[in-house]
Parts: sequence; structure tokens; C-alpha cells
Amino acid sequence: MSALRVLVVGGGSWGTTVAHLAAHNGPTTLWARDDETVAAINGDHRNPRYLPDHPLHPDLRAEHNLETAVADADLVVMGVPTGAFRQTCEMVSSALRPWVPVLSLAKGFEPETRLRMTQIVEEVLPDRPVGVLAGPNLAKEIMAGNPAGAVVALSEQHIASRLQQVFSTPTFRVFSHHDVVGCELGGALKNVYAIAAGAVEGRGLGDNARAAVITRGLAELIELGTEMGGESLTLAGLAGVGDLLATCISPQSRNSSVGRRLGQGVPIEQILAEMDQVAEGVKAAKVVRELSRQHGVFMPIADQVYAICWEGEDPDFAQEKLLRGRLGHE
Repeated sequence: MSALRVLVVGGGSWGTTVAHLAAHNGPTTLWARDDETVAAINGDHRNPRYLPDHPLHPDLRAEHNLETAVADADLVVMGVPTGAFRQTCEMVSSALRPWVPVLSLAKGFEPETRLRMTQIVEEVLPDRPVGVLAGPNLAKEIMAGNPAGAVVALSEQHIASRLQQVFSTPTFRVFSHHDVVGCELGGALKNVYAIAAGAVEGRGLGDNARAAVITRGLAELIELGTEMGGESLTLAGLAGVGDLLATCISPQSRNSSVGRRLGQGVPIEQILAEMDQVAEGVKAAKVVRELSRQHGVFMPIADQVYAICWEGEDPDFAQEKLLRGRLGHE
């Protein structure tokens, strides 16, 4: 069986890492907006902006012309943030051949519509297999060769099984999955709870409090996720609890970092202005609040993250209420 020609759209840290993985198994192109990034990847085999200390696979090729890159692709992997996702899909649409699968790496929602990224793909790039690659995947650890696992989820199981081989390496194990909704929601929702866990850490409230927030956050995540069509076992797996744990506890996590700085009293406007990458949990907190009310799910921790990020509530006051939900059976 010949190797698929893979195009990864987006030259951030995770898009670059996924392209690096795919390049181990077949011809892979990374599209990036920045000409300097393209030149550095092709000339020096590095992404100097996001992963300067990690050499990339020597066969990975970068491209600035999106239409040229899309035209030859057998698989398109969308690695752009949620805010640019729909527009980039529209740019891809003009050159993408029929039936070429599209995978999303983005973990969040479109704020205006509350849609998941695969739903946007289905609108803009219809009539093709659509799925996600998800899991507890911190880019720098994977680039360093540390062991990690992920799931590739499509409703067409035979395609998911084929795409396992595209990203698997001796240190990166990819499992196939059928539950696209559950895998995608796990990745989108966990960022909100990473902010909460980070805020607990930033306030110096201890490991007990952080563990309680993560665990009760998982309960909220599973309840809303299953109401929205995901499967509970999916949300207890790599794309759910696995991704939640990594994002909540790692110092590399952008969303956890936002929470820590909030807990230390830094205003949200200053935090976001000083970041060079997107923390999806801030935008997701607003969407999750709306979804929880739409589906009738009680989510006190998510509500407090919304209050901190969008209503200016004092993180110290918010922490007083994070575990103050109504008493009852766990």
C-alpha cells in the first residue's frame, strides 16, 4: 500500500509536531503563513518560532502557497486555531480533491455558532470523511521523543485504522476510534478546567484542591459531553481524562498557564496580550456556559472560569466557590 501524501495546515507548535510525525511514514508538507518559517523548515529543518530547540524530520517540506499544497494531498490535517478555522477551510476548498479525508487538531468551539471544528468542516468541505486527532499531547515532549498516545477518530472505522499508520512512530502510539463527537468534546472542554486547575495552583491552595477541581471538572465534562452525543467511555479515555490531566498539570500547558497567572492576580487582558499562542479555554468558557444552559447541565466550575475570564471576578473569590456546588451524592 503506497504512503498517503499528507498536508498539515498550520505551522504552530502542534501542527509542526504532527507534520514531523507524519513525515516518518510518508511524504508530508506543512503549510505556514510565515515565509521565514517556511524557509527555516526547508533550509534548517527547524521551526524557529515555536520549536527552536527541536530538529524536524529531514523529509518534511514546508510550503507557503496553500492551493499548491492542497492540490496533491491525500489527507488534510487542519492545525490552525479555532478563530481561523472556518476561513482556512474556505481557502482549502478551492483546490481540495473530492473524498480526501480531513482531520482536525483544533480543540475548541466556534464562538458565534458554538460548532465543533468537524461540524465546520462538514459545512465548508462536505461529502468527505471527517475526524479528529486527539489526546494528551504536549508538543515539546513528543518532539523530544518521550512516549505518548493519541486517538484518531472517524465514523468510518476502516479509514481511522488506515490513518493510525500515518502518525504512529516507535514513541507515539495512535489508537483508532469511532466516536468523533466524544473525542472532539474532550479536547474542547478540558481547556476550561485547565484554567480552573491553574488558578488553584496560582493561589497556592494545594494539591488536594487542585485534584478536587480536576476530578469534579471531569464529572462536568462527562455530563455535558454525553448530553451532546459523546460516549462516556470515550471521555474516560485518552481524548478525555488523558488530555484533561496533561493540560491541567503540565507547566507547558497554555491554558493552565493562563489560570496560574489569573490566580496570581494578573488581569486576563494582560495575560492574553503577552501570549504568542492561543489559549482556547478562554473563548471556550463562554461557549461552555451557553451550552450548559442549553442542555440543562449544572457546571459550577465552568461557570466560575467564565466569571473570572469574562466578568472580571476576583480569582480569589471565585476559588471560594469552585467546590461549593449543591451538596449531594458524587
